[in-house]
Amino acid sequence: MDDPDHRPEAAQDAAGRAGTAGIGLSAVLAFALAQGSWQWFATYIGVTLLAVIVSSCRPPTRTPGPRSAYLRDLTAYSLVIGLCAAIALAPMLQRWKWLLPMPATRAGCPALGTYESMRTEAALADLAARDPASLSQARHTRSHEAVADCLSATTTLWLPVYAVGVAALVGLGVWGFGRYRSRRGTTEPA
Repeated sequence: MDDPDHRPEAAQDAAGRAGTAGIGLSAVLAFALAQGSWQWFATYIGVTLLAVIVSSCRPPTRTPGPRSAYLRDLTAYSLVIGLCAAIALAPMLQRWKWLLPMPATRAGCPALGTYESMRTEAALADLAARDPASLSQARHTRSHEAVADCLSATTTLWLPVYAVGVAALVGLGVWGFGRYRSRRGTTEPA
């Protein structure tokens, strides 16, 4: 008799679930480490995690029955891919207006940069007479940091929307492909 725990498919499914969980935890760690403005390294991390999950974790196998683990596994798989995609997209969302076309959410960031520049000038007023170039550099740097932090906060607010959107597309795609394969398998002669 075959022991269901020693089937190759069961081992692959268990490894896929563990891999999905591990990659999800890695993505959460990457998200936690992204402080301040989203940097391009986040794109590298997100793309790397996507490559790992696509190459080493197969989508869950469609199983019949109302109590099967298929929907739970599909949900976890889709959400992890959505999270990795959101991490990969974060720097682009922050920098490219066409990818995050919500002008009202970005409108306050340049004004915040101007305010921070003025605050820096007031704090370093005695430097203006001695080294105007250093004051100008300090103002520019603080303004840039304030705008980047503001855009980062705005991006972080919208990342879950993008993550859930990608997860929904992946989930529907995997589910639809699984249905197609199961129908094709039942209609073909043996």
